[in-house]
Amino acid sequence: MPKSAGQKLKLLYLLRLLQEEGCEERPVSTNRMIAYLEAQGIHAERKSIYDDMEKLKDFGFDVLQNSSRLGGGYYLGQREFELAELKLLVDAVQSSRFITTRKSRELIAKLERVAGKQDAGKLQRQVHVAGRVKTENESIYYSIDNIHRAIQENRQISFIYMDWNLKKELVPRREEERVISPWALLWQNENYYLLAYDGASESFKHFRVDKMGSVKVLEKAREGSKAFEKIDLAAYSNQTFGMFGGKEEIVVMTFPESLIGVVIDRFGKEVPIRSDKKGFIRVRTKLSVSNQFFGWMAGIGKDAKIVSPEEVRDRYHAYLREILEESLD
Repeated sequence: MPKSAGQKLKLLYLLRLLQEEGCEERPVSTNRMIAYLEAQGIHAERKSIYDDMEKLKDFGFDVLQNSSRLGGGYYLGQREFELAELKLLVDAVQSSRFITTRKSRELIAKLERVAGKQDAGKLQRQVHVAGRVKTENESIYYSIDNIHRAIQENRQISFIYMDWNLKKELVPRREEERVISPWALLWQNENYYLLAYDGASESFKHFRVDKMGSVKVLEKAREGSKAFEKIDLAAYSNQTFGMFGGKEEIVVMTFPESLIGVVIDRFGKEVPIRSDKKGFIRVRTKLSVSNQFFGWMAGIGKDAKIVSPEEVRDRYHAYLREILEESLD
């Protein structure tokens, strides 16, 4: 490396060294900095290192010096991310179903570089969910990027919706492209969903982003702006079970008082709750009535009951009877 070019890169190499190796317990010594620079083809003297540390401070980096009888050294006092924050990000990446296994490894490796060599091992020990189900759609990152761009630029998108076949392959549900107006990305049940307006049916629908292939941003302006203004996204997510649609109804249910936490987790803190008979609560909320809702109720157990409307209660009972009859065949 030419001397002039090396000197121009000198501060950048020193900063990288501090980020990767320096910490309060093990600061980077001046000798280590000189040897590191020599390995990059950059000659440096001890006096110039002191001046370089001052330049980094002047620029705004929190460069601290730790003196000791053994010589001490330098480290970064405040990093962009604390170790606890990086652990949280690693856990989120590893546990996210919509991030592929390969991409998870790549992202965690980048987070380890941010943590530095001293703390990288601590991040690796945070991963406790290896082997869980992950998506295999590697194009999801480009899909999400295109969806965000379309939303920002107020444009429609086209895509091919995919389904699994018996060979465990994602294949097109139908050959022709779907054209919709994207409005919001929602996170539910460990999956990413796109809430979009379908001009053909003049209604809002949601799609699993990891099952969307060949996402393209179109020139056409989005549709459904007035309809979207009427949607409460938090309420929409709470009232749609498993992101399966159904007819919206005001439903009254009763649950044991001990399950009030389950009710709030499902419907949110704003859901109307009042005391019912001894040891029970009564809940009244709008939700999408579907088999997924009935399955959620059944999973809670015999003490969870639908009070009204009568038609919804009867459908729930029919749903339970059908499951029982089929299981006995």
